[in-house]
Amino acid sequence: MAELRLVSWNVNGLRAVMKKDPSFEAIFRMFDADVFALQETKLSEGQVALDLPGYHQTWSYAEKKGYSGTAVFSKEEPLRVIRQIGCGVADDEGRVCALEFEKFWFVDVYTPNAQDGLKRIATRLEWDDAYRGFLSGLALEKPVVTCGDFNVAHEEIDLKNPGPNRGNAGFSDEERESFTKLLEAGFTDTFRSRHPDLAGAYSWWSYRFNARANNAGWRIDYFLVSDSIADRVTAASIYDEVFGSDHCPVGLSIEL
Repeated sequence: MAELRLVSWNVNGLRAVMKKDPSFEAIFRMFDADVFALQETKLSEGQVALDLPGYHQTWSYAEKKGYSGTAVFSKEEPLRVIRQIGCGVADDEGRVCALEFEKFWFVDVYTPNAQDGLKRIATRLEWDDAYRGFLSGLALEKPVVTCGDFNVAHEEIDLKNPGPNRGNAGFSDEERESFTKLLEAGFTDTFRSRHPDLAGAYSWWSYRFNARANNAGWRIDYFLVSDSIADRVTAASIYDEVFGSDHCPVGLSIEL
């Protein structure tokens, strides 16, 4: 049984992060992860060429240019890749990279945002239902590790200002209940399981109002694992010292 180091990061535009100091490649090498997942790459095929020796690159692009998109870089070559979950409302947006490895499924997701005024809440909830069914189907084959930007703070401890944000996108009752359903389908929120009472641990901050400097953030980036392997988690981390995006990377160490 080997310990795997897994990292997930919503880069909010990979080309922008590549131009910053430290560059994306430098941050990537620093982690030396077995699997490194990205969300919101905002790329079309062929727009970037990453030099990542020793890694297999798996990309999922949105049909719409400069929008959404996911990618997974893995030391192990995947046995199979799935990029759509059978959800007509958002399956053309490059939101999923599901990789089958020998011992587990690894699924990277960028969940649709419900948007201001919950304009896209119906799409969001339809996606959530489809994604829950998709993961449950994979879990019948082998254990699942899923990560990414789920665009919801699950509990009040998961954001700085729960009161004023109740009912807003990312903290609506509908989205929170939907995330609860996902956990009840057989998945463990690894960070909250390891750190049940840790407040002030966030993965996203608005670019406005000096939110990051004041740590007025939200925890909306997660690693979930099948309940059957939850006891194999050895660490769950939030790397808030890493800049370059309005999100910071999150990590998981697990023995598989």
